[in-house]
Amino acid sequence: MADYNHRETEQKWRQFWDENQTYRTETDPAKSKYYVLDMFPYPSGAGLHVGHPLGYIASDIVSRYKRLQGFNVLHPMGFDSFGLPAEQYAIQTGQHPAITTEQNIATYIKQLKQIGFSYDWSREVRTSDPGYYKWTQWIFMELFRSWYNKDTDRAEPIETLLHKFATNGTTDVNAVCDEETQALQFTAAEWNALSKEQSYEITLKYRLTYLADAVVNWCPALGTVLANDEVKDGVSERGGYPVEQKLMRQWMMRITAYADRLLSGLDTIDWSESLKEQQRNWIGKSVGASVKFQIERSEEKGLAQATPHSFIEVFTTRVDTIYGVTFMVLAPEHELVPGLTTDAQREAVEAYVQAAKMRSERDRMADTKTVSGVFTGSYCLNPLNNEKVPIFLADYVLAGYGTGAVMAVPSGDARDYGFAKQFGLPIIPVLDAQKDLDQQADNTKEGRYINSGIINGMTYKEATATLIAWLEERGLGRGKVNFRMRDAVFSRQRYWGEPVPVYFKEGGSTGQLPYLIDEADLPLELPAVDKYLPTETGEPPLGRAEDWRYHPSPSPSQGEGGFEYELSTMPGWAGSSWYWYRYMDPQNPDAFAGPEAIRYWENVDLYMGGSEHATGHLLYSRFWNKFLKDRGYVTQEEPFKKLINQGMIQGRSNFVYRLKGTGSEGVAPVFVSLNKIAGREVTPLHVDVNIVDNDVLDVEAFRASRPDFTQSPDGLPAQFELEDNGTYVCGAEVEKMSKSKFNVVNPDTIVEKYGADTLRMYEMFLGPIEQAKPWNTNGIDGTFRFLRKFWRLFYKDAPTTEGQPETGRWIVTEQAPTPAELKVLHKTIKKVQDDIENYSFNTSVSAFMVCVNELTALDCHKRAILSDLVLLLSPYAPHICEELWAALGNEPGSVSRASLPVFNPAYLVEDSFEYPIQINGKVRTTISFAIDRAPADIEQAVLADEVVQKWLDGKTPKKVVVVPKRIVNVVL
Repeated sequence: MADYNHRETEQKWRQFWDENQTYRTETDPAKSKYYVLDMFPYPSGAGLHVGHPLGYIASDIVSRYKRLQGFNVLHPMGFDSFGLPAEQYAIQTGQHPAITTEQNIATYIKQLKQIGFSYDWSREVRTSDPGYYKWTQWIFMELFRSWYNKDTDRAEPIETLLHKFATNGTTDVNAVCDEETQALQFTAAEWNALSKEQSYEITLKYRLTYLADAVVNWCPALGTVLANDEVKDGVSERGGYPVEQKLMRQWMMRITAYADRLLSGLDTIDWSESLKEQQRNWIGKSVGASVKFQIERSEEKGLAQATPHSFIEVFTTRVDTIYGVTFMVLAPEHELVPGLTTDAQREAVEAYVQAAKMRSERDRMADTKTVSGVFTGSYCLNPLNNEKVPIFLADYVLAGYGTGAVMAVPSGDARDYGFAKQFGLPIIPVLDAQKDLDQQADNTKEGRYINSGIINGMTYKEATATLIAWLEERGLGRGKVNFRMRDAVFSRQRYWGEPVPVYFKEGGSTGQLPYLIDEADLPLELPAVDKYLPTETGEPPLGRAEDWRYHPSPSPSQGEGGFEYELSTMPGWAGSSWYWYRYMDPQNPDAFAGPEAIRYWENVDLYMGGSEHATGHLLYSRFWNKFLKDRGYVTQEEPFKKLINQGMIQGRSNFVYRLKGTGSEGVAPVFVSLNKIAGREVTPLHVDVNIVDNDVLDVEAFRASRPDFTQSPDGLPAQFELEDNGTYVCGAEVEKMSKSKFNVVNPDTIVEKYGADTLRMYEMFLGPIEQAKPWNTNGIDGTFRFLRKFWRLFYKDAPTTEGQPETGRWIVTEQAPTPAELKVLHKTIKKVQDDIENYSFNTSVSAFMVCVNELTALDCHKRAILSDLVLLLSPYAPHICEELWAALGNEPGSVSRASLPVFNPAYLVEDSFEYPIQINGKVRTTISFAIDRAPADIEQAVLADEVVQKWLDGKTPKKVVVVPKRIVNVVL
């Protein structure tokens, strides 16, 4: 070809890959495996913008590179297709979420294929496909059928717990459960005497998924519970509706059973230290003590009702500061609040509790500056000295963390200190090292204790041990390990999610008991509903389904009406917590993945995705993986060996400037070009970057796209003050890429204009994969020109001659390469292979550019050089490389199955060195000598050189210093 036609070539090879299933992968024990996984996307209606493919391109480069190394590479793609956006669209339009989801997925697949990813599309999965979520439901059932045995430190079938109860009662049961259940004691005889229903109800307290009351983010407008990452500044991220904290009956996942293993497992995986630290902080292991503060009771306080307990229990990591406690703080949602609130304080307390409901837990935790609270009117007693301690509420304490109560030591905690100053509460120093408390609240562990009763004069270690022993002897406390992480809420009051495979029978202390449906009845599919809203009585949308009840088979004694299903659906993270296993064996009807496939693929070698999932998806995935390992279904403890968090590609926004005072009724808008503003008052307005080229606005396109800007309310057309060259120059700023800022760049546009290979290489060229980087379409031309320069190593423009195709003249020769050409090639081979192994993709692109420039300068068109260069470049730019590989006479499509070029260090060994020649410290010339030339010979040759002779001017040097392979210094 005279010039490279990216449109024809890329379409040709995309079609070839599809028709020949070039990237189809089979389980092949004869080959070493390599599993590369992208965090699969939610298929939004907006499709992809250029920021989305960044991680996909990087993982595709690694996938293609590993194939060239001879690995059997699994590189799949699928869609996390349940979610709130599709449901909200369904509510607005009445269209079933499955329809919009299908349409959005089709758009995504088209865009992904255009960029040339080497996905095995035969393995595609969708979480909303009943054939997929059958196995999500099955894993839920397995969790329900399991308990966590602390003695074996793993999950076990519930039958092993039943055996323990039947044999020895609770004597040798060491299970993960709540403290109330831990206190439950019975003998084998008592257990065996229970009815089937009674014993079943007890087991519900031990299972790894269970029903419980939990404080959740409730959004009345959306009619559903929201995850923390779906709430921002007290409103829903989707729609901006108010969100409140509400106690609701929910399905829970006992992730806390795995807290220690989730922590220790971080030391075995190759993740960034910052992401590991996020998980460590989220899990939040703390060693401390549980302490009971007795509630002071008095008829004079006007308590409306008796509190359910006689004490408030707190967890503290600094029990040694207990003598410095001057007030108690409860979470506004704490169960004791109604009983502790006096008549005099009731109005203030109720108002404060209501205000706290409107703030999400995340906002409350993040707000370290606001000091707010309210006094309940009640007191408790410090167990060490019986001092009265006032009980306050403050929203910086969370009901779901610890016990929902904090013993406040203002001399030792900055937040407590600020609270004490705000409410005029005492500040009691407890360490002799504490000074200047008005300026600093710093409870250091240095120093000895003062004003501290039984620990006066002790060190920190002595005081801690003494106090825990003292509390345990009197039943007032105990040493305890606590975790910040709470059990995960596993219910959503939505339609578009996995149905929970549970039905309810009457019975038990709560009136209804949950039971699993039969495995033969999986998948439990979503029923049809008339609307995707909660029912008029407040039930979730599934409550609208007609005749949707469970009929066990056979069930002659159950009546004809059937049983009510669970009406909540699973959260969005359910289907994404195991999906990498389904890719291993996606068509298996009998298991989520077959044993042979799991043994072969094991787990993910490289996972590419965003750091925003650190304490959500990535934590839940590790939890489910460990559970499946415990139960013998998978072979590996951790799902993802190496994880890379790609940085965000930021948008480069453009602005037009409207002169203030224009654009109103009767006044035409006036837009001033950037360099004509000159101190005038203007209003910057975002403009669509797709109608801006090198910051120059397409004025007519702007008029057509934004008549709301380019006309006054009464239709007067806008005027434009242009630059002297007749153009309108926009301002620019780097911001987050979003539709609201009109800075979203569609990859389809880039692929059409420049080609997919250009897009792939340019995104890698922008900077290190882990870092945020701005998108600037203006800079893509350099990459576009590079690929054409690479093409011209193979083809040369030439007039059409007889027998020669119109597309240009093939100029590749069979000549043997020169040492200089081999040096250029092998320098690039080493650089690129080292870069890919280190995930430094941006520097590889630079190396390719240097290589092509050097080969062009050498006028190199030799097959031996260019064949290896095509293979080396193919992971980055697969379309052009497929075309050239075929043109070189290789079997079509084989570039992806060829072998990686082998680096030969011998070609980089220098046989000569260019010595700088200094005379009295200044370089006057350079002379090349063989590497093995003796210093004495070098000295003799230097002194005989004509240039050196000129600078010597007949003088005899005092000395000549030869530093091998560095420099020659002549001193006069």
